[in-house]
Amino acid sequence: MLSPLALFGILVVSCTMSVAILGSLRRTAVPGVVRWCAAYALLAVASSAVLFAGDRPRPLAIVCISFITIVAVAVLLQGTRQFFGMQPTRRAESAAFAAAFAAMVYFTCVLPSIEARVVCLSVVLAYGRIAVGTLALRHARHAGARYAARFVAVSAWLGALSHLARAGAVVFGLVPPVTFVQPSPWNIVLLGLAIVSSPCMSIGMVMLAHDQLVRRMERLATIDELTGALMRRAFMEKAGARLAEARETGTALSIAILDIDNFKSINDSFGHAVGDRTLTHFGSVVLGQMRGCDLFGRLGGEEFAILFAGTRKSDAAALTNALRLALERVPDDGVRCTFSAGVERITPADTLEGAMARADAALYLAKAMGRNRVVTASEVDVPGIAAPR
Repeated sequence: MLSPLALFGILVVSCTMSVAILGSLRRTAVPGVVRWCAAYALLAVASSAVLFAGDRPRPLAIVCISFITIVAVAVLLQGTRQFFGMQPTRRAESAAFAAAFAAMVYFTCVLPSIEARVVCLSVVLAYGRIAVGTLALRHARHAGARYAARFVAVSAWLGALSHLARAGAVVFGLVPPVTFVQPSPWNIVLLGLAIVSSPCMSIGMVMLAHDQLVRRMERLATIDELTGALMRRAFMEKAGARLAEARETGTALSIAILDIDNFKSINDSFGHAVGDRTLTHFGSVVLGQMRGCDLFGRLGGEEFAILFAGTRKSDAAALTNALRLALERVPDDGVRCTFSAGVERITPADTLEGAMARADAALYLAKAMGRNRVVTASEVDVPGIAAPR
């Protein structure tokens, strides 16, 4: 059977490997990874100190190891909160960790007690793992990585179970009080369980970070970073799927093609930086005003499209006009920004491209009529008015 010191040696190696793997993700700027890396580095240092201290550690060594371990637990928990977009530090929790360290100092230097030290440190380790596992499960749906989050939760709770079992056994006198490194069958079993769960947690954290990177790349491929609109290809795919669904359900669909007025003159007069800011402003206003069920896409340059779900042409024109008025009311740093738009209904027999072509023709008519207006496709055929080429 492995000795406790051998198990701590395994823990040093696994923590060092976790640091190397998590450290490779530092450049990705995934929130929490740096703190996870620091936490495992601290655990590697604490475990190495246990090996050097041996089975009869001096009081100063016990205090130092306890301090490093408690800080590692706190940093690991902070990194998990940061990963899920939460405030990493909490005052009450920091105070509790400080109190736990004070208790370790007291039961080491003032009133030496192996039982109290084992219970105190086991409770801290169990709390950290329970909290990490709970955070992972609670935010799994929002993080979009259920398997990885569940893997982290199971690994964390498995380790917490071993620490709680140790503390309970000591409190109720089920086993003789021994330190973490003293050889005994139950000590080796519980220590082994806690140590095995530690690298499993780090693997789960790498999986969480990887899933976030995949979602980030997917977002870069589908979302325009300036406006927040869907890229052309993503918009056409989603709009095509909506059209197929509408054909089956008989739901009304309408589409608007929008073009920012005089955008070239904005770039020429104020520079491309102001042009980019105008695009960002335009996107934020549209996204802030439009309904969640609609699709907003950038077709290219200053031309955009909105697919209105469950909306007839007249209602879509009214919604588009409301967007136009909202944009007109909110200037961006003194640069006035307006748009012209063409609106058309999509019939069940339509192709998406055909409806967009008719909406685009209505857009050209809106430009010919003086810009900053919304025109429906039925108005294109009004006698005496021709769309510009």
